[in-house]
Amino acid sequence: MSDTVQLLETALRALEPEHLDIQDDSALHAGHAGAKSGGGHYTLTIVSARFAGLNRVARHRLIYQTLGEMMSGRVHALAIRALTPEEL
Repeated sequence: MSDTVQLLETALRALEPEHLDIQDDSALHAGHAGAKSGGGHYTLTIVSARFAGLNRVARHRLIYQTLGEMMSGRVHALAIRALTPEEL
């Protein structure tokens, strides 16, 4: 597991997920402009009751807020699937 994946996972634990999966897709984007800048590409699946009553945009904003500075450095791209336990 990469350092960035560990940092993402640690930060996202604040959302009390019932399920959390982070995939590092950076190797699939070798040569891409974002890969050259040092930021990685990741796919996130997260299930949390904290998303109840929030639309897709609000869920993504909550995740971005939780990740803070990582979104402007370590992470170039983040594909997000954010669900409540009832949506599984």
